[in-house]
Amino acid sequence: MAEINPTAMASQMATYYTQGAQDLIALQTKAATGTSSALTKLQSALQAFDSAVASLSGKKGLVQNTATFGAADFGSASATATAQPGSYAFFVEQLATAHQIAFEDLPAVPVASGGPITVGLADGSSFIVNLAAADQDADGTLSQAEVARAVNQAAGNGGRVSAMVMTVGTTTQLVLSAGATGAAGAISVDASALPAGALKDALSTNKELVAARDAIVWLGDQGSGTRLQQASNTFTSIPGVTMTFKRAMAAGESPVTLTVAGDAAGTASNVQSFVDAYNALMKAIGELTKPGSSDGTTAPAAFTTDSGVRMLRSKLNDLVRQDFGGVRLMDLGVAADRNGVLSLDAARLDKKLAAMPDALDQVFGSASLTAPSGLLGAMDQYLDQWLDTTGGQIKRRKDAVQSMQAALAVRQTRLDAQFESAYERYLAQFSRLEALMAQMSQTSGMFDMFAAPSR
Repeated sequence: MAEINPTAMASQMATYYTQGAQDLIALQTKAATGTSSALTKLQSALQAFDSAVASLSGKKGLVQNTATFGAADFGSASATATAQPGSYAFFVEQLATAHQIAFEDLPAVPVASGGPITVGLADGSSFIVNLAAADQDADGTLSQAEVARAVNQAAGNGGRVSAMVMTVGTTTQLVLSAGATGAAGAISVDASALPAGALKDALSTNKELVAARDAIVWLGDQGSGTRLQQASNTFTSIPGVTMTFKRAMAAGESPVTLTVAGDAAGTASNVQSFVDAYNALMKAIGELTKPGSSDGTTAPAAFTTDSGVRMLRSKLNDLVRQDFGGVRLMDLGVAADRNGVLSLDAARLDKKLAAMPDALDQVFGSASLTAPSGLLGAMDQYLDQWLDTTGGQIKRRKDAVQSMQAALAVRQTRLDAQFESAYERYLAQFSRLEALMAQMSQTSGMFDMFAAPSR
């Protein structure tokens, strides 16, 4: 009589009993995991494209201009999309400088010689420095380093004046520097409230290292042009242009020329960045909606039959073909092939902008939250329907997948319990059968023994 294995047979029967439900759970779990992974990929692709849209919108105009000085050592300049092409002459009479004064060989004095001093600026502002509380190492003496620290940490200073100690040769100096350039930053120190003594005397006299000056620049020739004076060496007198001067000019020297011109390559680069970002997004969506192979070797992608994702792709295709104020993206040299892949014809873009300078900004517009406009605004608003962190499509879909995965985990736990229950039931049955078969085998042996012929 053949022997049986109760443990193995119970496991086989319990598996057979639960196999159908287990296969269904495994299939649904695999689908949920695939959907979750696909949603993460879609979210990343949409966020990357949304960042590209925001970056382009932040440029305040996609048309690029350049601004350059005739001689690089005079300074640097940049131009925004609103700058008007042209040439400008500047004479730099004087650069703006930050005031700097020094107090030489400031004596180390007892803390009792300390007290309040007032540091003032030519713009009328001031702050109090309490030297009586400046003894950081508690040795009873005020050093130059402690005075400098007290100035830097004084309430109300806020970086308007910085103090440091410098030693040149055998001479040590307490140096005070204005935090900003310009005549309004001229520093003064009032030590009249200090007790009479060496510290008060030393702080009553200073040496000027650098004068506080405003920048003086002439638009045109010195003396006959338009005089511009301000505290900073960076000027924004020409709309859309920022200039920072680095060198003053000698009397009689010819003005330096600033040239503002269109930057066709920079403009095309801005449009190309949109084209590249759009193509990358559409490629990602294409991968997530790819059908399986006809021979079954390649499974369909997670969103092959997803109408929502297909509508997303369709909507994006519609937006890039939309008319904005009578001009389309296609009019600017951006073409789409049969697969929806965009490409840029820079020569056509340049030709269109020559005839219609504001066409690019009209089509692209802005993704501003307060006043969205054009293609960028439309793209940003539509993407928000997917990316909104409280009620967007991605958030809702991820929540649904997580709920499904939680439900599947509960079903798996219940099925595991059913398997254990079936296993225990079958184990008991097969164990009884094994015992019965053993008993029958023993009885059969006894009959065989009695039936055997005697010798």
